[in-house]
Amino acid sequence: MHKLLVKLSSSSSSFSSNPLRHSKNQRFILPLLPSSITSNPFTASGSPPRPSIPANRFISRFGYPCSADLFRKSPTLCSNSTTFGVIWSSRCISSEAGRESIEYDVLIVGAGPAGLSAAIRLKQLCQQNNIDLSVCVVEKGAEVGAHIISGNVFEPLALDELLPHWRQQQAPIEIPASSDKFWFLTKDRAISLPSPFDNKGNYVISLSQLVRWLGGKAEELGTEIYPGFSASEVLYDASDKVVGIATRDMGISKDGSKKENFQPGVDIKGRVTLFAEGCRGSLSEKIIKKYKLREEVNAQHQTYALGIKEVWEIDESKHNPGEVVHTLGWPLDPKTYGGSFLYHMNDRQIALGLVVALNYKNPFLNPYEEFQKLKHHPAIKRVLEGGTVLQYGARTLNEGGFQSIPYPVFPGGAIIGCSAGFLNVPKIKGTHTAMKSGMLAAEAAFGALHEGLNMNTYWDNLRDSWVWKELYAARNYRPAFEYGLLPGLAVSAMEHYVLKGKVPFTLKHGKADHEATDLARKCTPIEYPKPDGVLSFDVPTSLYRSNTNHDHDQPSHLRLKDPKIPEKLNFPEYAAPESRYCPARVYVEDEEGKPKLQINAQNCLHCKACDIKDPKQNIEWTVPEGGGGPAYSLM
Repeated sequence: MHKLLVKLSSSSSSFSSNPLRHSKNQRFILPLLPSSITSNPFTASGSPPRPSIPANRFISRFGYPCSADLFRKSPTLCSNSTTFGVIWSSRCISSEAGRESIEYDVLIVGAGPAGLSAAIRLKQLCQQNNIDLSVCVVEKGAEVGAHIISGNVFEPLALDELLPHWRQQQAPIEIPASSDKFWFLTKDRAISLPSPFDNKGNYVISLSQLVRWLGGKAEELGTEIYPGFSASEVLYDASDKVVGIATRDMGISKDGSKKENFQPGVDIKGRVTLFAEGCRGSLSEKIIKKYKLREEVNAQHQTYALGIKEVWEIDESKHNPGEVVHTLGWPLDPKTYGGSFLYHMNDRQIALGLVVALNYKNPFLNPYEEFQKLKHHPAIKRVLEGGTVLQYGARTLNEGGFQSIPYPVFPGGAIIGCSAGFLNVPKIKGTHTAMKSGMLAAEAAFGALHEGLNMNTYWDNLRDSWVWKELYAARNYRPAFEYGLLPGLAVSAMEHYVLKGKVPFTLKHGKADHEATDLARKCTPIEYPKPDGVLSFDVPTSLYRSNTNHDHDQPSHLRLKDPKIPEKLNFPEYAAPESRYCPARVYVEDEEGKPKLQINAQNCLHCKACDIKDPKQNIEWTVPEGGGGPAYSLM
């Protein structure tokens, strides 16, 4: 391994345990790591070790070996009696009061399609204008793509604009959609209907793999990507402007005490901060509320669905690469919006999933068990028989569409991608719109930093883009199903085939998802069959296939605002719905079956259903230690 020798100096000879702040003129040898850091070996297990510092190795307070990227731009040292850092271009690493602070021109929170598209577009603009802006992406997953899940028939419109030559650059986009089927399921039959989908020119992909590829492209252009960093707090200046984020401390035990491997979090600052956390982003939601961004444009509340997905390897004789199947109806009741998908990928793999709108009324409904039932439908069963499950996962998705888009600009930055909510419900697609929103925000950020323009140009350009036109035309599809399955089908068919989104009115959404849950006494309990271990499985078995892992000895990232509500309200009034809407058995009764909630936070898939569906909004999802959670590779 090549090494770089760096000499550190400071006017103070007394320093804390910060390895950047030892004695005067101390020398450290830094190993030169590969430029790509999309995979962090220290967090791959979800429980990052914090080793001691050997003589020939430097470990920063990030807990990771320093990359030579940090020193490739001829660094100069900055020091005084209280701070020490390395400065190059417009970036500075400093340390104050035992907590490091890094400054960038643009900070992006979340390495998903929107965040990485923003990073790539920013760096492209820098190259075109011969200037250098520092761009950093922080990602809570152990590696880029680890938390990315989507049943994805990919529309390449935004990618064509961002990277026109992607077809010649070994992008993991190989299987063109070859057919579209649309079924209405009864318990025993699959009735073919005219398909409202047009996937000609689209591709069946793994979004987690595409995101890894985008991460590599962003790094090639000079973006710094740091996986394993959980953004736990928004940083503000004295004027209430967002100036960055703070990462969560590492090495805190359940009781709040510091463990031997304790590492304080890092303040990562940006002149512009873009939040790309995905659906129901924890910090994005705080910003939307703080700055009243929905009220700014009279947007409605967001509505959500829970998507549960498996990737199977099936018999080659049953595999039809590019075949796309969508369904409505069974196993869901007529009052519950949702449907399933079955996409034939490459390498004999298929993606199978069920999407359930979270405004369902019956608290006894269990989305995970509904998915297990689906796999026993004759039309699905014959595809799966003889196959093997490779991976399992779950994630919520936005369904509010046009009516629910908040004003996406706030003092100091913007919200992009699914954190704002650009999913096109009738298309069942949001990746292309998320990517385009990131590109538009990047152009606004570049204009603000380089040309002195206002970030509000992001909002203006968004409304002038094809994203806005597309979502406006689709705006009445989802709320039409508030009136039930058949009225929803009638209205959506009229919209799609006749009116084509040009009706002179906009339907409103019903109650917020958490308010839609009926009292248990008004509903009929649902008995679900036991899993057979061949097509259907219990939760622990599925959870194992998600590669989910958290350090058990850390404070729970799932917080009850009032610890008494589960016992006094959720159990007697709603029959403990958290034990059913969670697809990972995070919330269970105690071993004696008493009305006391036990939270198994280590099982969490980061789907955010609990943050959305709890009847009294008593559960707050926050980030765990960086690197924890699922480790998706095929999703």
